[in-house]
Amino acid sequence: MVGAGTVLVAVAGSGLLVWRGFGILRGSAKDARQRLRLPVWTILLAGIAAMLILELALLTDDFSVRYVAEHHSRSTPLLFTIATAWAALEGSIVLWCLVLAGYIYTVYRNLDSDDRPGAAALIVMGVVALFFFGMVATVANPFTAVSPVPLDGPGPNALLQNNILMAVHPPLLYLGYVGFTVPFAFALSALALGERGTGWLNRTHRWSLVAWTFLTAGIVAGAWWSYSVLGWGGYWAWDPVENASFLPWLVATAFIHSAIVQMRRGMLQAWNVVLLIATFALTILGTFLTRSGIVASVHSFTQSAVGPTLLAFLLFVVLGSLALFASRAHLVASAPRLDSFISREGSFLVNNLLLTLFAFVVLTGTLYPLLVEAFTGDQVSVGRPFFDRLATPISFALLLVMGLGPALPWRASSSEMLWRRLRGPIWAALAVGAAAVVTGLRATSIVSVLILSVFICSVIASLMWTRSKAVVEKFGSNRLQAIVRVARGDPAFWGGQIAHVGVAVVAVTIAVSGGLAERNTFTIPIGESVVFSGYVLEYEEPFTRSEPNREVLGGRVKVIQAGDTVGWLEPRFHVYPNRVDPVVTPSIRVTPVSDLYLTPVAISQDQIKVTAIYYPGISYLWAGGFLVAVGGAWALMMGRSRVKHRDDVFAHN
Repeated sequence: MVGAGTVLVAVAGSGLLVWRGFGILRGSAKDARQRLRLPVWTILLAGIAAMLILELALLTDDFSVRYVAEHHSRSTPLLFTIATAWAALEGSIVLWCLVLAGYIYTVYRNLDSDDRPGAAALIVMGVVALFFFGMVATVANPFTAVSPVPLDGPGPNALLQNNILMAVHPPLLYLGYVGFTVPFAFALSALALGERGTGWLNRTHRWSLVAWTFLTAGIVAGAWWSYSVLGWGGYWAWDPVENASFLPWLVATAFIHSAIVQMRRGMLQAWNVVLLIATFALTILGTFLTRSGIVASVHSFTQSAVGPTLLAFLLFVVLGSLALFASRAHLVASAPRLDSFISREGSFLVNNLLLTLFAFVVLTGTLYPLLVEAFTGDQVSVGRPFFDRLATPISFALLLVMGLGPALPWRASSSEMLWRRLRGPIWAALAVGAAAVVTGLRATSIVSVLILSVFICSVIASLMWTRSKAVVEKFGSNRLQAIVRVARGDPAFWGGQIAHVGVAVVAVTIAVSGGLAERNTFTIPIGESVVFSGYVLEYEEPFTRSEPNREVLGGRVKVIQAGDTVGWLEPRFHVYPNRVDPVVTPSIRVTPVSDLYLTPVAISQDQIKVTAIYYPGISYLWAGGFLVAVGGAWALMMGRSRVKHRDDVFAHN
């Protein structure tokens, strides 16, 4: 078939990229762009063609293609038909290949003349492309034919066609996952070529930010999807699939912080290489966990060749990268010593230790049940209490360090300078905490998170106020212009501070919405009502309707607050042709203050049984999460248009 042919072309292009890359390293790097043009364009065009052919097969209901026959139906709406291309195993690997082809092309476009490090990095990316395109050509081929050809198919998984976020969440994750191939490739390139210094970091900093920003947005979109679709009322359950994306995010966040230290002070060189190896390995581990079937059962892992193949590649990446690192450790072993822990680089070091400890906890809780089952045959589970018990103190420590870091100068700080910078934020945070207690908030965890989060935001506001004041005095601009000038003068720093504000918002929202949520289950006869968390819920009537891809059975509930009707909610069941059990679909009333969340338990002609949840302020979780991603985007976008003539007003000291 044509689709399978394009994949084979991509495999050939990947092999050619590796071959010609080695040829450049063995000889002269002159005309590297010209010599690598053919394989790079081959990979890019073949990757695009493979995805387009898969999409065309879905859009034209070509059930002679096995992937279409197994994961599509004629009644699937257009948006979810398009998203079906990455909704199952084989298609998701095609998406991975397409994204990787795009990153290979962007690296190629940025090659310099006589660029041996760039050519070496493309060799690494070519090896990765060879593996993933090879998977699509063999064990994960979506283009195999089916006979006899069915007239229709079962459609995608019902949960994957129940919300528009399904069309957004996986591509965002993959743009993040695959993006870390670029800094990983340049790190190995620098090791292999014996390069010292920060050259490879400077070249890959923007790619690291791109990948981290997309991964952040993908995780937030996934949590929002879980909250809006699954009906259990939560957004994060420490599920292995969730942890699969969170693990590389934690380690990548540590890397982005420690990379700043290396670029500024030449420290943490070896540590940065290890973090990048770990980040890339964790993206492969995440793909293995979510696409091998091992999460469902160790026994199902062996039912497909995909799992063992991914595991073999993971071992190859880890062992090969660490072997190269060990052989070149002397190149990155020497570095300036830390002058004082009470410094910017000291805070970054503590931040790194906490993030890697956090990642180790999540990794242990995720893999322990799988390892126990693999070696003993026993099935055990590591639940939310384990993660919460260990993650909570680490999170508190991270918040504290996040607040202290921006106020600390590089190299060392005096106690007088530190107190001068921190006394205002400390008093502001304590005042807000005291006010919360006075108004009746007694939960220690919530008050503590509130104090730390206000401290973080106050430190950032104080820094901005001080620096913008200096700009006003020096240039005579108004305060708003000065703030813009300061923020654009150092986009990397202020992008980080925007992200920190987002983390503070997320922390407060998690604490408040979790600690102050109310939950109850009611059976409401038709025409009657119940009182819940300041609302009156009146059951008006059941309803049924037919939609192109499903049948809907729901109940209409009037929501009354302070005697006024403020809206209606329609908790419902979606019945899909390919699923025996109906899909529970919640109905949510969203306001800036709180969410009222109704999940159906049972619906009949004369009554409805629902689980009602009141979540104070939970909408700020998504806002804060996306604000974290905006911080990365700010550093990227403003980095291209930063003020050319900076002065010491913007220096971080």
